Amino acid sequence: MSNLQRILILGTGPASIQLSVTLKDHLNCCIGIAGRPSVRSASVFEALEQSNGRVEVSIQNEKHQPLAGKCFVDHTFKGYDTIDGEWDTLILAVTTDAYINVLEQMKNEFIKQLKCIILVSPTFGSNRLVTHYMRERNAVPEVISFSTYLGDTRWMHGHPFNHVITTGVKKKVYIGSTRYPSEQVRKLCQVYERLGVALEVMRSPLEAETRNISLYVHPPLFMNDFSLEAIFGAPDTQKYVYKMYPEGPITQVLIGEMRAQWQEIMYITDRLGIQGVNLLQFMTDDNYPVRLESISRQDIVNFNQLQVIHQEYLLYIRYTSLLIDPFSEPDSEGKYFDFSAVPFRKTFMNREGELDIPRMPKEDYYRIKIIQGIASHLDVSCPTMDQFIATYEAKIQEVARTKTDQRLSDAFVIQSFDEDIRMICTGLVSSRV
Repeated sequence: MSNLQRILILGTGPASIQLSVTLKDHLNCCIGIAGRPSVRSASVFEALEQSNGRVEVSIQNEKHQPLAGKCFVDHTFKGYDTIDGEWDTLILAVTTDAYINVLEQMKNEFIKQLKCIILVSPTFGSNRLVTHYMRERNAVPEVISFSTYLGDTRWMHGHPFNHVITTGVKKKVYIGSTRYPSEQVRKLCQVYERLGVALEVMRSPLEAETRNISLYVHPPLFMNDFSLEAIFGAPDTQKYVYKMYPEGPITQVLIGEMRAQWQEIMYITDRLGIQGVNLLQFMTDDNYPVRLESISRQDIVNFNQLQVIHQEYLLYIRYTSLLIDPFSEPDSEGKYFDFSAVPFRKTFMNREGELDIPRMPKEDYYRIKIIQGIASHLDVSCPTMDQFIATYEAKIQEVARTKTDQRLSDAFVIQSFDEDIRMICTGLVSSRV
């Protein structure tokens, strides 16, 4: 029997609204939403109260119609310590660095009744972290990891509310569970098929978690002097994440570092005996395709076997090919959609009145520190990741020293995440030992 009858979603972001509508529509289940009290979540809870729990998803592209819809959420909880009732499944739709903090706020009686926990957008090692933590609380639910969230969902009117818009949907997502085979995974595959998203089942959750493009591209794109100045400084002109230098950070050196970091992750997956990723094929087939006139199919498929200089050359071509959307329709002047015009988000004043760091690179800092910890446990050298971390930590220290007149969020504190790394690495054995 499926454990997807009573589902409680943790988090009050846009993804939680999309998941509520999708699961209610396709599983006809009882849905609850829980979130921590904050200035941001207050407006979401208020909208839910005033509409009797109504949530709505609009779409930008008509071909994504299966994701649109509306429904009524059955229960809402302000504060994780207020959750009550019987629930089969928890869906963690909060950031990866908040998993344990959120679970710690829940009562033991609630934790022990859970049959399944689903991680919407985990990082490498998150499943092991949650599984280990639950065992320490004498609970043994099935823990399922998606590789990443299925699309790009935002607030409909730019601010937290009960209405969101999904602007993009991935062609393929990966999933892995602590149980194989899994009835829950089978059900989720059926749901994703109806949404038009391929869901490939991996033999282990750790393997699914390696199929997250953020792991491979965010550290090189965000943890360099150019990007950090765009985020923390006050440049004269807008800078863009995916553009070539000087409009953006992409240079010959950055591409080399991106390739080198991917290679370091490959050494880790190889040491663990799990299949690594063909980076170029993953980028083009599972994320954003380029025209075959730009990169041949042969080069994509054989990427892992090519020489380093050839791999860097192809990655550079890949980014230049996506400066514009190569599959968009040109306007009357022959110009295609400016696909790479994604501006850097700058530090901002959060709703608690503190200077804060945007999710990218704040969450990426946690992700790469966890991978660095796993690498250290497995005795794998990762000098490129070490360099990214050192550059980022030097920058947040510099900003903290110069902003003494402002309240700063915890994101400006250098952290080790030792306890999370300990839980992830306990029992993690190299296949070469």
